[in-house]
Amino acid sequence: MFRDIYNFVFTETCAGCQKILVKKEKLLCLFCKHQLPLTNFHKHNENTLKNIFSGRIPVNYATALFYFHKKGITQQILHNLKYKDTPKLSNYFGLWYAEELQQTQWIREIDVIIPVPLHAKRLRERGYNQTEGFAKELSKKLAKPCYLDVLQKTSAARTQVFKSKIARSKIDLHFFNLKNPQKIKDKHVLLVDDVITTGSTMQTCVKTLLQASSVKVSLASMAFTA
Repeated sequence: MFRDIYNFVFTETCAGCQKILVKKEKLLCLFCKHQLPLTNFHKHNENTLKNIFSGRIPVNYATALFYFHKKGITQQILHNLKYKDTPKLSNYFGLWYAEELQQTQWIREIDVIIPVPLHAKRLRERGYNQTEGFAKELSKKLAKPCYLDVLQKTSAARTQVFKSKIARSKIDLHFFNLKNPQKIKDKHVLLVDDVITTGSTMQTCVKTLLQASSVKVSLASMAFTA
């Protein structure tokens, strides 16, 4: 009886469909994992994600693990990541994508990894940065340092995913601050985020990073809103 009670209380459920996970399944059931719409952008230097930054900022490479679709499994998963205290999902996707990126040639050009930061107020409210685990797993698996003390969020603006395109476009350099620029001097930075929508947040972060000397920037995210 006690075993049954323990299993009921501590049973893990899928972050996508909420069904009980079976042995060897972690965070996502096999069905939901296979339902994720993968982009395969990492296999192609020229892709839809990179193209949205054309003429806006210099980006060497741009990639995302899967597409974000509203009212779909990806929205449910990312909602759980951000608002349901499931930071392990970030690490899960980081490890998954690192194994994919290891198969590419261009990832060897990367020197450091930097996650898009949260404002201190948001970090206190949520308790974690939903992008940090993703960045740290990439860092660990790819053997690239992860810097958390270079890019600082100076505005507590809310998430961009559910805002209008006009609202998302009103992000400027005052939202982020460059700290310790010497740490990325002459480096190729992989800037990572959870979701890229219009690219306005990434654009502002890249412009901030480019204030350091001789910096190159590439982008990676868990999801991309097609």
